[in-house]
Amino acid sequence: QVQLVESGGGLVQAGGSLRLSCAASGRTFSSYAMGWFRQAPGKNRELVAAISWSGGSTNYADSVKGRFTISRDNANNTVYLQMNSLKFEDTAVYYCAASRRPEARSIYFTADLRSWGQGTQVTVSS
Repeated sequence: QVQLVESGGGLVQAGGSLRLSCAASGRTFSSYAMGWFRQAPGKNRELVAAISWSGGSTNYADSVKGRFTISRDNANNTVYLQMNSLKFEDTAVYYCAASRRPEARSIYFTADLRSWGQGTQVTVSS
């Protein structure tokens, strides 16, 4: 089982930036896709961004395209989410997830997800 630990959340003003990190355990990190999800109060969890095993393929929700960037460092078993131009509506708990498969699109399928982090709160003040 892959253990995931997120960090980097916090309180930021609208228009500001944050970078989230997700550290993964194990020696097979470079073999599977990773993703970031978020869940705001009273709303369903939604996919924010996904990245393939190599980092060569990424996908984003329309709501964050052009503002968020997902990346990974396979040497250090870490995936990042750089969030710029933050908006009030980005406020949520952000979770990272690991897929069983290498393709970025596998993050879209719940059955392909094998691990979740505990989440980190991001609060954007307007």
